[in-house]
Amino acid sequence: MSTRIVLSSALVLMAAASLTACSGPEDELQSWMNQQRQQVRPNVQPLSAPMTFTPEPYSGMEGTEPFSPRKLTGALKQEAAQPNSLVASELNRRKEPLEAFPLDSMSMVGSVNRRGVPHALLKVDNLLYQVKVGEYIGQNYGKIMKITETDIELREIVQDAAGEWIERTATLQLQETR
Repeated sequence: MSTRIVLSSALVLMAAASLTACSGPEDELQSWMNQQRQQVRPNVQPLSAPMTFTPEPYSGMEGTEPFSPRKLTGALKQEAAQPNSLVASELNRRKEPLEAFPLDSMSMVGSVNRRGVPHALLKVDNLLYQVKVGEYIGQNYGKIMKITETDIELREIVQDAAGEWIERTATLQLQETR
C-alpha cells in the first residue's frame, strides 16, 4: 500500500508543478493585453446635435375630398359633356327608386305576367318591388333588358381600369326560399 501512496503523492506534486509552470506565460499575456489597452485609444467622432423638428400644418382639408359626392358629380358632368358618352343620357333622366340600392342587396323572388308584359318581383330591404323591362335598378345605371321566369338581364354602365365608360351585362337570378 505504501507504494500506492507514494505514487499518488508523486502525481499530485507533478500536477502542481505543471500548473505553476503554466502561470508564467499567462501572466505575460495578461500584462501584454493591459499594455495594449493603454496604448490604443479609440477615435470616436462626437455626435452632432439633433435637428429641431418644426411641424407643418396639414393643408389637405382645404381641398376637395377625393370620395365626396361633389367630386363624383363633377367628374360625371365632365364625362357627360364628351360627345358619344354613354353616361350623358343617363345623367339627364330622373333617377328611379331602386337605383339607390346596390345590385347585390336585391334578390329576385318571383315573376308574373300582367297583360302579357313580364314583371319581376324584387326583394330589397324586406320590401317587395315589381319591375319591368326598361326600368332601372342598381347603382351602375342598370337598365332591365329582359325578364324571364328565372332571371333578370341588365345592361350596366361602369368605368374600366382606364377610366372609360363601358357597358356590361349583369344578371339577377331567382332566389328560391324554403
